[in-house]
Amino acid sequence: MYAVVESGGKQYKVEMGTALLVDRLDAKEGDKVALRPVMFRDKEVVAEPKELEKVKVEATVAEHLRGPKIKVFKYKPKKGYRRRAGHRSELTRLEVTELKMGGAAKKPAAKKTEEKKEAGDGS
Repeated sequence: MYAVVESGGKQYKVEMGTALLVDRLDAKEGDKVALRPVMFRDKEVVAEPKELEKVKVEATVAEHLRGPKIKVFKYKPKKGYRRRAGHRSELTRLEVTELKMGGAAKKPAAKKTEEKKEAGDGS
């Protein structure tokens, strides 16, 4: 079972327990974050928007960190043109804690408990 989720305009394939690095989110360490599913696969593939509303993908913010420094150097030969710049991405590490098809899984479980109650009352 896995899902493809979207965060910060990028898509990531996640499974239960997966840790992933995404662009910085406005959440504190330890907070739970709901991720928007784009596709879900268990026994069947779910990709329609109405069906994806039932899918629940939840992750916990493990830490905030900064990516490696990227050096940018622009140069034009024989012109004396040189420019240096650097960049470090602000990142958040997420750990996927919950991945399930919410609507379909809850309904049959509720029916089973009702049937057990009715069976218990009749005897």
